[in-house]
Amino acid sequence: MNGFAAIFRRLYRTPDHLRRGAARYNAKIVIQLATDASGTVFEAAFRFAERQLRALIERHPGFYPMYTGAGHWRHSGEAWTHWCDGFLPGMLWIVYARHPPGSPDARWWREQAIRYSRPLEPRKLDRAVHDLGFLFMSSYGRWYGFTPDPTLKAVLVEAGRTMALRFQEHGQYLRSFVSPDSLFIDIMMNVGIVFYAARETGDSTLLEIALRHCHTTRRVLVRGDGSTAHEGLFDTETGEFLRQTSQQGYRGDSCWSRGLAWALYGFGTAYSFARDPAFLDTAESCADFYIRHTPPDGVPPWDYDAPPQGLPQPDTSAAAIAASGLLQLSGLLADAAKAHFYREAARHILVTLCRDWLAESDPQWEGILKGGVYHIHKNLGVNESVMWGDYFFLEALERCG
Repeated sequence: MNGFAAIFRRLYRTPDHLRRGAARYNAKIVIQLATDASGTVFEAAFRFAERQLRALIERHPGFYPMYTGAGHWRHSGEAWTHWCDGFLPGMLWIVYARHPPGSPDARWWREQAIRYSRPLEPRKLDRAVHDLGFLFMSSYGRWYGFTPDPTLKAVLVEAGRTMALRFQEHGQYLRSFVSPDSLFIDIMMNVGIVFYAARETGDSTLLEIALRHCHTTRRVLVRGDGSTAHEGLFDTETGEFLRQTSQQGYRGDSCWSRGLAWALYGFGTAYSFARDPAFLDTAESCADFYIRHTPPDGVPPWDYDAPPQGLPQPDTSAAAIAASGLLQLSGLLADAAKAHFYREAARHILVTLCRDWLAESDPQWEGILKGGVYHIHKNLGVNESVMWGDYFFLEALERCG
């Protein structure tokens, strides 16, 4: 047993450490891996994140960043697609919730969160991207959670309906932004807004689209060992699945770590809406692959199959997504021992990120987490801060309470 999984070996009844079923966990063994039982490490990270966010919106008002260049948010690097604009307002809502209601600080953060959420509304009709869940669940979804205004819910529902228009009857999937024959694992993080729209409207067609997309993704992009492919290609005339490939991973048959984290988190979200046990099983399978194959500190390489030329480039954004996804998963499980296992794995990841990857020691750095990766083949945002890494890091800290 190697890597991250070795840290948890005492939680298992047998060396065959990732067998299915509750018997693989020993409920009598309780260990505390995260050393910040008092929450001081996480609290300090939150305070640092607040300072970085305040500086960002004061230095670059109205700007929605994606990734840093040499630690700075404003640069001339390529965006590829505009899929990240919901993360900044999402972080502002998270920070707002930490302040006493009605206090001057709470009022200020709320004003900023609304200021950055409201301009996204026209994108509820955006058919050019497959990222409407990222755009709206983190911004309008959180806003609606604090302010049950039906006009806010209407934006979310319309975004879900727009997302559903990507559905390909031949193949049964929501197409990626690349082309009609393309399915991305990332879309598992966005199908939630279709589930949301279906639930809020009672629209059975929307629900069926979301369910079919999840089952197709599970069938063609999640492998038997819990690893994932980034992209799948279909014959658009017959709907036949052709092959796995990748836009951002090392190759078509490799496991791109951010895609694995998207699947871990996304199938958990799908289960929370649909209660289909197949989705929970898939989320657990992806979580177990992450734990089996990730280095002991909990931060994965950008692709698990990339050749080890020196030290492989880590991706802290994949770690942050996985930590938040594991915390979500722990709240969905009926088995208390398994829930404890995933929760402690997430806390271990977060302790590492707080200890080794915060940008706090670099006063010129504008992001929160260093060591993120956007697109390694395009050399975009490699070993930088990335908005999704910062957002899911903050969300995971929030989930730790």
